[in-house]
Amino acid sequence: MDTKPPVKDFATDWDHTDPQWVADPYPIWEELRGRCPVAHTDRYGGGWFPATHAGVSTIAKDTENFTSRTVILGNGRPGDDALPAPIGVAPPITSDPPFHAIARRLLLPAFAPGPINALEPQIRALCQRLLDQLGDHEIVNGGAEYAQYIPPGVIKHMLGFPEDDEDLFREFAHIIVEGVDHPEEQRIEEFAPIEEYFIKQIEDHRENPRDDLTTYLLNVDIAGQKLADEHIFGTMVLTLVAGIDTTWSAIGASLWHLASHPEDLERLVNEPDLMPVAIEEFLRFYAPVTMARLVKHDMEYLGCPMKQDDWILLGFPAANRDPEVFEDADKFIIDRAENRHVAFGLGIHRCAGSNLARLELRVAIEEFIKRYPRFELADPEAVTWAQGQIRGPRNLPIRILD
Repeated sequence: MDTKPPVKDFATDWDHTDPQWVADPYPIWEELRGRCPVAHTDRYGGGWFPATHAGVSTIAKDTENFTSRTVILGNGRPGDDALPAPIGVAPPITSDPPFHAIARRLLLPAFAPGPINALEPQIRALCQRLLDQLGDHEIVNGGAEYAQYIPPGVIKHMLGFPEDDEDLFREFAHIIVEGVDHPEEQRIEEFAPIEEYFIKQIEDHRENPRDDLTTYLLNVDIAGQKLADEHIFGTMVLTLVAGIDTTWSAIGASLWHLASHPEDLERLVNEPDLMPVAIEEFLRFYAPVTMARLVKHDMEYLGCPMKQDDWILLGFPAANRDPEVFEDADKFIIDRAENRHVAFGLGIHRCAGSNLARLELRVAIEEFIKRYPRFELADPEAVTWAQGQIRGPRNLPIRILD
């Protein structure tokens, strides 16, 4: 049972799991930009939320004053008993310089355009199979029956995980990303099955090597030294969680928009060449991801009295709607020509999997609107959104129109 008091003033007591924030955060962020561009909270042990593009950009690029040793904001703080900074618990996203560059460089070949583009036939076939299962029902669930199955189907092959474990993957992502308001002791208990599963996969890949990312991580080395199991474990967890929840959310939010805006759906159906530009606007307007940092030391920063180990929640989605940077920032413009959005982050931690995310998002939308060129929300009030740092629709009932 949730016993947390509701937020009365997001400028001084924000909570990204508050029902008002979860349902519709955009008016909150708009008010904060004008009134209190760096909001504060005492929840989660204390933290700050920059709501402007300038504030987000400044902190995201500052590795001297902020550490990335954890990126999921919660009630506890990570200790140094596993992999301390600069390595972190899920390299490279939790790695600080100089180790970050080394850990990121190891992953880049797997996510380069060549190998990622080669996945398009597989992704398209997966989307078509899912749509075949939806059939010609009048009501389909774009979140629970379509979007949520696409990223796990791709990531399981990349990591070389069992075919039948997709439900586990979604549960793992839910525990890690959405259970952030649970007490620290409960979080540790909830994480135990995840740790057990990944250790088992590492052991299995050692005994049975194959052509996948897990075996690659087991074989690669840094200066002649094989990666520590904790490094391999952390990178696998990162790949699974970052690769599933984020893209699932982006696909779902894009379908929600098209179901709510028939004029944009009609243009996308009739003007397929518009798709690459539309994808960037989906990413800007419905950017799903916020990332956390920790303050390294007591200081005044952006006019705020920050303390060591205060949380920073980097509002990339809020930055994407900052009118100081984007013309008509609060409007979805499907053919927006200039679009330097920050949906994939800023600085050294910019998402290494952006090529894969764009590909999955594009193919998922192309196949859905090809199969169902006219659709609408079946019940707008029934749509539910994920809480925490990755926002996207979970229940998304859509009515297929003739």
